[in-house]
Amino acid sequence: MGVEEGATLYAHALTRRVGVMVMPGFSMLAQACATEPLDIANRLAGRTLYRLSTFAVDERPVASASGQALLPQSAAGGSASALDLLLVCAPGPLAGTVSNDLLDWLQRLAAARVVLGGIGGGTELLARTGALDGYRATLPWPRFEAFARDYPRVRLSQQLFEIDRDRLTCGGGTAAMDMMMTLVGHHHGDELAERISEHFVLERIRMGDEPQQVPLRTRLGHAPQSLVDAVSLMESNIEEPLTTHELAEHLGISRRQLERLFKKYLQAVPSRYYLNLRLQQARRMLRDSDRPAGDIALQTGFSSAAHFSTAYRNHFGMTPREERLT
Repeated sequence: MGVEEGATLYAHALTRRVGVMVMPGFSMLAQACATEPLDIANRLAGRTLYRLSTFAVDERPVASASGQALLPQSAAGGSASALDLLLVCAPGPLAGTVSNDLLDWLQRLAAARVVLGGIGGGTELLARTGALDGYRATLPWPRFEAFARDYPRVRLSQQLFEIDRDRLTCGGGTAAMDMMMTLVGHHHGDELAERISEHFVLERIRMGDEPQQVPLRTRLGHAPQSLVDAVSLMESNIEEPLTTHELAEHLGISRRQLERLFKKYLQAVPSRYYLNLRLQQARRMLRDSDRPAGDIALQTGFSSAAHFSTAYRNHFGMTPREERLT
């Protein structure tokens, strides 16, 4: 995840002071997914690893997107030395105007090397202060295009969550839980993180490098329908891949036309794009199940385990066996 050794994120502390800044229209689900893992970490550890406090622009109740109100404990603007980590939970796009006082406070926290996290639209609020310039960051997929246009200095990622040095961002919703359990694992070991996951009856902790599940039509933007149909066919035929010629026949266009569409809109030839889809599916299966690698190879369209292993290593830089050991 690119976190530099010795960054504030990993600084040893007996108890970390974590603030959660909520903005009007925030997601109650995302806020709970970010804070509940820290509370459970305290319970399972039998001591206070994380001391939580809630902030808002003032001390009045803040209405969430669902109309439920959350009563903050403090108003923004306090001393930077009072926090180790601040998570900003906001809707996207941001509702209404943001005061200069709030932006100034966030900038002071950044200057004091407080770890900052963006949840949902919180990423946009942090970007507005310049706190994400030069960092990898992500946010909910419907805001990708607008965010990339408005904040070109931020290295936009389409992954589930990003932990880059002393900045944390996620796609909102349940991605916040995976991000925070991963953070607990960095602070206090994978065993505690896994126990938290078990407490919530989760199958596993999703990894940050997993992509957000963006709808196909959104991923391809204004591409012709024939390209959308081609990718849809690929995604529906992972176990028995179609050739480029077969894809073109299904779509009623020439192979050359299909190749031009892929090159123009996806910067790849159809066979390479298809291979990437199959390998991504194989990676999910390796991480999510105990099925033998040979079975996974067949289920993702590879003729042999050896062919699968070679393709996997060339694409991800590790073999399927090494993937399961990480």
